[in-house]
Amino acid sequence: MTKKEKITEILALLELHYGPTKCYLNHENPWQLLIATMLSAQCTDDRVNLVTKDLFQKYRSIQDFAQANLEELEQDIHSTGFYHNKAKNIIACCQKLLSEHNGEIPSDIDALTALPGVGRKTANVVRGNWYGIPSIVVDTHVKRVSNLLGLTKNSDPVKIEFDLMKITPKDKWISINTQMIAHGRKICIARRPKCAECFLFAYCNGGQKMQKTKK
Repeated sequence: MTKKEKITEILALLELHYGPTKCYLNHENPWQLLIATMLSAQCTDDRVNLVTKDLFQKYRSIQDFAQANLEELEQDIHSTGFYHNKAKNIIACCQKLLSEHNGEIPSDIDALTALPGVGRKTANVVRGNWYGIPSIVVDTHVKRVSNLLGLTKNSDPVKIEFDLMKITPKDKWISINTQMIAHGRKICIARRPKCAECFLFAYCNGGQKMQKTKK
């Protein structure tokens, strides 16, 4: 079975078990999604959603964030971790959005990744979930599941992104993100994978190796 044949069957099973899924970060507009995604680095989506519930009431525009007091913003986002860098990047990012993009969130990958604190993962979340541009987002769940399934041998998220782009139909680039995340949270849990319950086990090189090791 080729990787393209394998991914076709995996995608069908993911769709069957999880159906259409949506972005897990709460947002009402593209700048909220951008900031929420920046906050999600090394933090759970649930925690980010708790923080942004109040954060987006306090800061109601890109201008508000651009003019924010650094120490105050650090306290506002403290519980998301790495708050020094996140606060600094959010302020700088919003200032650049105002000075170079008239306060609009660009959809171009190069323009997005040129913003302070915005890497390919964050850029692709915005492109895929707000603008509907086919984009593959590689977070910790996608990285782990893709490697276990033998869809990539890489550990670098950018390389994994391009590996998945080569074998995944373009119209599935957005759905594969959230469906793999759902699978990583429900079944393929990092420290305690439920291999016995996994509907992808037959395709899972890593899971089968782990089971053989236990015997």
